[in-house]
Amino acid sequence: MTRANKTKGLVAAAIAALVALPVVADENAKLIVNDEIEMITEAPAPDHMENMTIIRSGWTFRTKETQALQMDDFENPGMPAVDAAMDAWNTVEGTAGKACATCHEGPESMKGVRAVYPKWNEAAGEVRTLTMQINDCRTTNMGAEEWKYIAPEMVAMEALISMQSRGMPVNVAIDGPVQATWEQGKELYYTRFGQLELSCANCHEDNYDNLIRADHLSQGHINGFPVYRLKNTRLNAVHDRFRGCIRDTRGETFSVGSPEFVALELYVASRGNGLSVEGPSVRN
Repeated sequence: MTRANKTKGLVAAAIAALVALPVVADENAKLIVNDEIEMITEAPAPDHMENMTIIRSGWTFRTKETQALQMDDFENPGMPAVDAAMDAWNTVEGTAGKACATCHEGPESMKGVRAVYPKWNEAAGEVRTLTMQINDCRTTNMGAEEWKYIAPEMVAMEALISMQSRGMPVNVAIDGPVQATWEQGKELYYTRFGQLELSCANCHEDNYDNLIRADHLSQGHINGFPVYRLKNTRLNAVHDRFRGCIRDTRGETFSVGSPEFVALELYVASRGNGLSVEGPSVRN
């Protein structure tokens, strides 16, 4: 078999695996965390989305059992990491003799932050993800060492900050100084990668609600990140998931924290504008 025919066979197999089978998720269920925080899990698609009219949280694509885990913080397996981040929040590090709490007091001061990231940082002249901003605070304000981009302590801190905004609608800016980065992210979203020649849109726009192998494809929104995945039993960062998706196409991926993934995060986050911040959420 020639290489071209082999590649065509792989693509055909991937497409054949996308089959419309009955699903076991309850897409009409309401996500209310701890019986008090009601989430927006379905909303009109943002105006910039040309091919979809309704957007749905990834929570609506999960089984009832997985949905239930996110509805109670005592059951949510991502919460021990949040507890660890709370300890880190109050720990003095670095040459400045400061902790996060020194400048920000309690983590509740971060309410609303997750909803608008990634965002433009005027002083730095760049689009920053929440991860980038956390590291800037560590190095500039605390005199502490950077955390690695998807290190457990970084993902846990992002989860702690994210949960302060739970229930608030995502409202990521796409115009002004971020527009060029947003356009780059959009181009990446529709670019086919790897031997399987699949783009983000092929799964999350063209085939959501279908099953690929044993997985129920969602619309790929990132309002729930950081995400505790039952598959790998840990909290996962957005760029970690981007990297995994590209590897699934049998392609060469970008690095976490790369300009390409920052741009892609901005664009994908904007596709979820109107859905609630959910992190830390629970997914397969």
